Amino acid sequence: MTYAFTWTVQGAVAVAGLEPSWTQSILIGIGGFGPPVGAAVVLWATGGDLRRWVGQFFDWRLGARWWAAVLGLPLVVLSLGVALFVALGGPIDVGSLPFPGIYLFALAWGTVLGGGQEELGWRGFMLPILQERRSALASGLLVGVAWAGWHLPLFLNASTTQGAWSRSQQVLWVVSILAGSVLWTWMYNGTGGSVLAVAVFHAGINAMGVLHPADVGAMAPGRVPDQRLGLLAELTGAVPMVLLALLIVSVYGAERLSAREPPGPEAAGLGTERPADSVRP
Repeated sequence: MTYAFTWTVQGAVAVAGLEPSWTQSILIGIGGFGPPVGAAVVLWATGGDLRRWVGQFFDWRLGARWWAAVLGLPLVVLSLGVALFVALGGPIDVGSLPFPGIYLFALAWGTVLGGGQEELGWRGFMLPILQERRSALASGLLVGVAWAGWHLPLFLNASTTQGAWSRSQQVLWVVSILAGSVLWTWMYNGTGGSVLAVAVFHAGINAMGVLHPADVGAMAPGRVPDQRLGLLAELTGAVPMVLLALLIVSVYGAERLSAREPPGPEAAGLGTERPADSVRP
C-alpha cells in the first residue's frame, strides 16, 4: 500500500515531466505520505487500533536526556561531517551560509511534511511488527531496505535532486539510509515507541543540508550541479551516521539496540497477545 500510493503520485510527476516548481514539490510531498497511508489502510482493514497507532506521534514525555539526543545528535552529525569536509579539502564560503535560524524552520517543517510524516509507517508500524520475530538490528535494516526502495521514483525523475546524482552519490545515500535506520530504531526502542522523537530526529538529519557547506555550494555557477561537492556532501553525511550506528550496536547489542524491551505489534495498534512461537529466546 505504501509503495502503491507513493509510486502512483510521484511516478505521475515524473511521467508528466514537471520542472522544479512549487507544484512539483507539493505533489512529491503528497506522495511522501505513503508510509502512514499504507499503515492506516492495513490497520483499518484488520480492525487495529488506529488511535493507539497515531498516539505514538504525540508521545512527547521522553525526559530531558532523550530530548537532548533528539535535538543534539543531528548537530553532532553535522559537526563531524563539516570537519571531515574540511579535512578532505572542501571549500567553505562563510558568506554563502544562510542565517542559522533557518535550521529551526527546516526542523519544524521536516517533522510534519519533510520526512517526519513517514515515521508513523516505517518506525511506528513496520518496525514493531518485524521486531516480533527478529532482532532490532535485523528489523531496522529491513525497514531501511524498504525505505530506500520506496524513494525510487525520485531517482528516476531527472528534475529532482536525486535524479541528478552520480552512481557514487546514490550508493553513499543508500549507506546513509541503512545507517540512519539503525539510529532511528535505537531512538524508537529507547524512547519506548515515541514516533514523535523519531520524526524530529529524522527532520533534524534532513535539515542539516541547509547548513552543510557542501550542500550550500553544491551548485556551480550557472546552476549546474557540482558533482565533486555533491559527492563530498553524501560522503561527509554518511560517514558520521555509520560511525554512530556502529557505536550504538556495540553499546546496546543487536538484539534490542536499547536498554529496554523493544515495542512489539501492540505499539502499532495490532493487539497485545504474542503467539508462543513468535517470542524470541
